[in-house]
Amino acid sequence: MDFKDNNDPSANGAKPDAPAPADKPSASTRSGEGPEPAAEIPGEGVRPAEKDYKKHEKGDHEDARALKGKLKKKEHEIKHLRKENDDLGKEFGDLKDKYLRAAAEMDNQRKRLEREKNDFYQFALTDLLKELLAVLDNFERALKSREDQTDSQSFHEGIELIRKQFFDLLLKRGVTPLDGPDKRFDPAVHQAVLTEESEAVDEPEVGEILQKGYRLNERLLRPALVKVIVPKKN
Repeated sequence: MDFKDNNDPSANGAKPDAPAPADKPSASTRSGEGPEPAAEIPGEGVRPAEKDYKKHEKGDHEDARALKGKLKKKEHEIKHLRKENDDLGKEFGDLKDKYLRAAAEMDNQRKRLEREKNDFYQFALTDLLKELLAVLDNFERALKSREDQTDSQSFHEGIELIRKQFFDLLLKRGVTPLDGPDKRFDPAVHQAVLTEESEAVDEPEVGEILQKGYRLNERLLRPALVKVIVPKKN
């Protein structure tokens, strides 16, 4: 005689519940090496978070290298500019010194020329005045001898000699008279003081020289004062 346990599920024809399968230990758990590293997603490589980190880290290194290169370049430029600045400062100093020397030399030359010009104006006629003094001496001798002489002819001859001496002095200095054989009136060298009409002339001509004119080295020194004979008006 079989006895059945009412509490036994198999006795009532029901299958007992299957025990829940235990979790399989991971390779890392089995080996005792800690958690398993992140696995790569098939077809994508490293997981997105790790990929972005590595990309960002690589970008930082490239930026750092670029900044370092720029910094070195700027340092080189600054060094070059400092050298150029020193060279320009030295060149500026040299040019300033040369300028001051040239300005001082020009000022000295200007003063020297001014002194020479003043000396020329004051003493240019030294030789001429010495010769004129010789003529003056002869005039004084003639006047003194006039007091002791009663012969007017001798006095006249003495004055004539002095006049010739003075005239020769003028010729020596390039002074020549304007008077000549041509009586044609020339306004360039003649200055009309008086005029007189006459039927004997067809064009103006010099009738009388009232005061002689002179040239100095072919340049008019003084015009001649003349009396002009003009054709008579009908």
